[in-house]
Amino acid sequence: MIEVRKPAVAGTFYPDDAAELKAAVCGYLSGVAVQGKDAPKALIAPHAGYIYSGPVAASAYAQLRSLKGKISRVVLIGPSHRVGFRGLALCTASAYAIPGKTIPLDLDAETRLSSLPGVGMLDSAHVSEHSLEVHLPFLVETLGDFRLVPIVAGQADRNVVANVLEAAWGGPETLIVVSTDLSHFHDYDEARGIDRKTVDAIEGLNAEFMDGNHACGAVPVAGLLELAKRKSLTVKTLDVRNSGDTAGPHDRVVGYGAWAFYEEGGAHA
Repeated sequence: MIEVRKPAVAGTFYPDDAAELKAAVCGYLSGVAVQGKDAPKALIAPHAGYIYSGPVAASAYAQLRSLKGKISRVVLIGPSHRVGFRGLALCTASAYAIPGKTIPLDLDAETRLSSLPGVGMLDSAHVSEHSLEVHLPFLVETLGDFRLVPIVAGQADRNVVANVLEAAWGGPETLIVVSTDLSHFHDYDEARGIDRKTVDAIEGLNAEFMDGNHACGAVPVAGLLELAKRKSLTVKTLDVRNSGDTAGPHDRVVGYGAWAFYEEGGAHA
């Protein structure tokens, strides 16, 4: 059992000094224009080191600028990179920490979700996992104070994920964030072709398309797409790039994308 889940990748994926971290996040956000007036209900955003995926992540999080004080709960789900397991993992911690900030968990929501099929407590899936942690500085900067529901996804059917997200859906106070990178370690042109197909699948709410060849977070992405189809959400592609566009060579790249999902009418428009 852990009381506070401490940062695992501060100093590697992003700055470990609170002031430097804030400056970095604000710098990425300042380069992005808000696309439309409707408030997103859900986002898909990447989770690599900030020099690689920070500009793309900012494309998603800039859409939250007007929502500070309005969103009080964030359901954040990403894939497991270090621990193999089946199902979806919550943790026993009462808070997640990043440099300069401790974010309380929504323990009541976790208790409700833990009773659902395919959901359990597994602290080891959270302790070293970066796919959730790297989103938190962006969420803190754009939303201020909120309660967090962190979920690490192992092997799980998309309907299991969709059912859990639906149970946590809430109203306009709740934001859903799915963490994923796209294709891995192809050359630049091949990666662009693969990622274009993934864009088409996400825009078409085609959950059946998603697999590990197209996104490391295929499990949570497929679950969100399944639920988006049930709820007739609309989706907008905000940004698609790869590490060759941001801070890396072109011979072996990782793809990144950002998407926003909207309920009819836009809850905070």
